[in-house]
Amino acid sequence: MAASGVRSCGLSGLLPAQTSLEYALLDAVTQREKDDLVYQYLQKVDGWEQDLSVPEFPEGLEWLNTEEPISVYKDLRGKVVILDFFSYCCINCIHLLPDLHELEHTYSDKDGLLIVGVHSAKFPNEKVLDNITSAVLRYNITHPVVNDADASLWQDLEVSCWPTLVILGPRGNMLFSLIGEGHKEKLFLYTSIALKYYKDRGQIRDNKIGIKLYKDSLPPSPLLFPGKVTVDHATNRLVIADTGHHRILVIWKNGQIQYSIGGPNPGRKDGLFSESTFNSPQGVAMMDNVIYVADTENHLIRKIDLEAERVSTVAGIGVQGTDKEGGAKGEQQPICSPWDVAFGTSGSEVKRNNILWIAMAGIHQIWALLLDSSKLPKKNELKKGTCLRFAGSGNEENRNNAYPHKAGFAQPSGLSLASEDPWNCLFVADSESSTVRTVSLKDGAVKHLIGGERDPMNLFAFGDVDGVGIDAKLQHPLGVAWDKKRNLLYVADSYNHKIKVVDPKTKNCTTLAGTGNTNNVTSSSFTESTFNEPGGLCVGENGRLLYVADTNNHQIKVMDLETKTISVLPVFKSENAVVDGPLRLEKPKSVPKLPKSAPSIRLSPVTVCPGQTLQFKLGLDLPSGTKLTDGVPSCWFLTAEEY
Repeated sequence: MAASGVRSCGLSGLLPAQTSLEYALLDAVTQREKDDLVYQYLQKVDGWEQDLSVPEFPEGLEWLNTEEPISVYKDLRGKVVILDFFSYCCINCIHLLPDLHELEHTYSDKDGLLIVGVHSAKFPNEKVLDNITSAVLRYNITHPVVNDADASLWQDLEVSCWPTLVILGPRGNMLFSLIGEGHKEKLFLYTSIALKYYKDRGQIRDNKIGIKLYKDSLPPSPLLFPGKVTVDHATNRLVIADTGHHRILVIWKNGQIQYSIGGPNPGRKDGLFSESTFNSPQGVAMMDNVIYVADTENHLIRKIDLEAERVSTVAGIGVQGTDKEGGAKGEQQPICSPWDVAFGTSGSEVKRNNILWIAMAGIHQIWALLLDSSKLPKKNELKKGTCLRFAGSGNEENRNNAYPHKAGFAQPSGLSLASEDPWNCLFVADSESSTVRTVSLKDGAVKHLIGGERDPMNLFAFGDVDGVGIDAKLQHPLGVAWDKKRNLLYVADSYNHKIKVVDPKTKNCTTLAGTGNTNNVTSSSFTESTFNEPGGLCVGENGRLLYVADTNNHQIKVMDLETKTISVLPVFKSENAVVDGPLRLEKPKSVPKLPKSAPSIRLSPVTVCPGQTLQFKLGLDLPSGTKLTDGVPSCWFLTAEEY
């Protein structure tokens, strides 16, 4: 219930007054003029006979980052409050978080400001508190978050899109709304003047809200929300985007870390490995001792040279770009939330891997960074280092089209290349449309493979259905991996917590592994295995193994495609590797000293692959009438060569 003496109303009630303010701000020249206009607006809104009030948070809602549920008309009275209506899958909501973080560093609850995240889910998977909890940790959200799973607040306030900010006065009265991203200047202007206005009237209280951060209770882990994984086929090394630790790991196939680059905190710095930093890196691609990284929240493409042990920037300027055409040299070209990268060619070239394809999730397009002078379809010769759009209009749609610039994507998040005929295409995991699409390397034509529906504007055609083409349903897929040995495509069906497999010839999609349960059940069987929002895939060992970045389980799972068994890849550091971030290190074990008479049994040599399950059985045959004495220690140990 709203407080007495107020009227409950949606955001439409603010529209006439706020529209007049925003038109007036367009004509304002100085900051003083802008401040005065907002102050006068607040005098007007604050003087209304009845407040435009928000409803109280319903009882029974689940809360994060708080000691107990929050009340609008008890705990938040005397505060200027920003309600952030968001969905954790939404790239536009992710873009808004740096603005909110900066605002929280500028003003605290002592100044009278509090931000409350109101999570309003798009996908069913996003209604689950554990999944929201993982996202809150992943994006370092430190303010209170409420799970509005049934969108009751969303509906009461007539919110229409993600993200939407609603700024409240100290009585729970609505003052402003900001829809979409890109309103940082207005957000800071409206907030600062609201704090001043109500402080001048003695209505701001500096009481603290009980905050209890979920991240403070987490145990250390070798990996934290790993996003993507790739394999170096020349050396069988793995490269892992350890996203939550803001670093890149290069590990041997047994899980031993060779290089740890970046971390544990976010940053943006080139240079030697010891000084370089990243911010929530995602996609990784490796070739000839060079790794390219989609440094997502820095809006950069970074290059890691393993021989020189240096990191450099090859695309992006370090701030979120809005350019949807491109064409500048990489280091001068603004880009927006790159989520995955893949080596390839334009299809008309004999030379391979002269282009780095980029899934530009933030502007819903596929881009190309030219690693050498080359051509793209319907383009003249382009210089080395050029970074430009290849496919996608920039509109958030599920639109297929023979003309690549007229096609529409919806947050493309995973790429995999099939360079051989008849495929000769990029496979794209288009997360917000819940589809997998193909982009021809010959002419750029964008086609549907599986998922979604025919209406290009409907981004709500999701589910968990095995089937053919449009009859198959996915839920926010984030990764794809091409198996050229079998001519099959593997899909990380992230919000269904499964790995799917697609035959691109027949468009048949079936579940390969995962029960859909998010509990991290230890099982070696594909059918009984579990995942939690897997985000990245790659095929290794000549098509035998499928590596899965099991993001919310903080693990790399190894699927043996021949034996149909699955295991967890151990990740550990060697004595020589410099590893940042919290690693759970086991205490070194000393080999016991045994008497010379102790028997030693040598087994026949066995060759194994990463992920393969070995079983040893120890049997003791004691002479008749004898037994092991209780309390007397006995021991045996196993050693393995070339490990």
